[in-house]
Amino acid sequence: MNEVDRNELDRTEQALREALGTLAGGVQAASDAYRTARGDWLRRERRRRVVLAVLIALVFTLATLIGLWVLNQAPSDPSVIFSYGVPVPPAGGGL
Repeated sequence: MNEVDRNELDRTEQALREALGTLAGGVQAASDAYRTARGDWLRRERRRRVVLAVLIALVFTLATLIGLWVLNQAPSDPSVIFSYGVPVPPAGGGL
């Protein structure tokens, strides 16, 4: 870099420093800003937890109801496994 470019960068940097310093000097935080921000965050966190608990309860209830409905749809006539009227063949082949 030559000397002219270096001087121009120094002036630009100094102007930016002054502008940002002026801007930062005008910013004044409220005295209870931290307490307010923390309260808002805690309120959102509580809301997220309540919504999650409600969703979990809803999914659990829905799964239980679907399971009961499916079990209720099973035929009530006896299946082959529990039919005691059919003779059971001997275990060794019995020839």
